[in-house]
Amino acid sequence: MSNDKIIIGYTSGIFDLFHIGHLQILKQSKSMCDRLIVGVSTDELAFNLKGKSPIIPFNERFEIVQSIRYVDLAVPEIENNKISAWEKYKFDIIFKGDDWKGTERWLMLEKQFEMLGVKIHYFLYTQNTSSTIIREALNEHCKD
Repeated sequence: MSNDKIIIGYTSGIFDLFHIGHLQILKQSKSMCDRLIVGVSTDELAFNLKGKSPIIPFNERFEIVQSIRYVDLAVPEIENNKISAWEKYKFDIIFKGDDWKGTERWLMLEKQFEMLGVKIHYFLYTQNTSSTIIREALNEHCKD
C-alpha cells in the first residue's frame, strides 16, 4: 500500500457564459492535483459579488461545470468564504486567477491558508476573454 497522499485542489467561480478561460483554469488546476473540487456560485452569491445576475441560471452553470472531465466534484458555493470551503472539503491547494493576487482579501487568505498548510496557486488571468467581455459584446450586438 502506498503512502502517497492524494492532493485535493479547489477552485470556484460563477462560470457564466462558459468560455475558454474557464476551461483553461479547470484544466490547469486538475493538472496540479489528484482530485479537483469546483465551487459554482449560486445566482444569489453571483449577484452579491458582481451586482448583476448571471445570464445562465445556476442549475445550468452547475451542470456544465460538473460535466467537464477535469472536475471530480462540483459543489454549490453559497457564500464567498474560502475558509468555510476548506473546513468542508479539506483541500491542499486552492487555485485563483492572478487578478486577485495582492488584494487585501487574498493577502489575508494567504496568511490563513499558510497556517492551515494550504497552498495558493495563482493562474494568469485570461485578458482577452471573460464573461464580462462576452456580455458587453452581446449587449452591443443586440443594439444593432
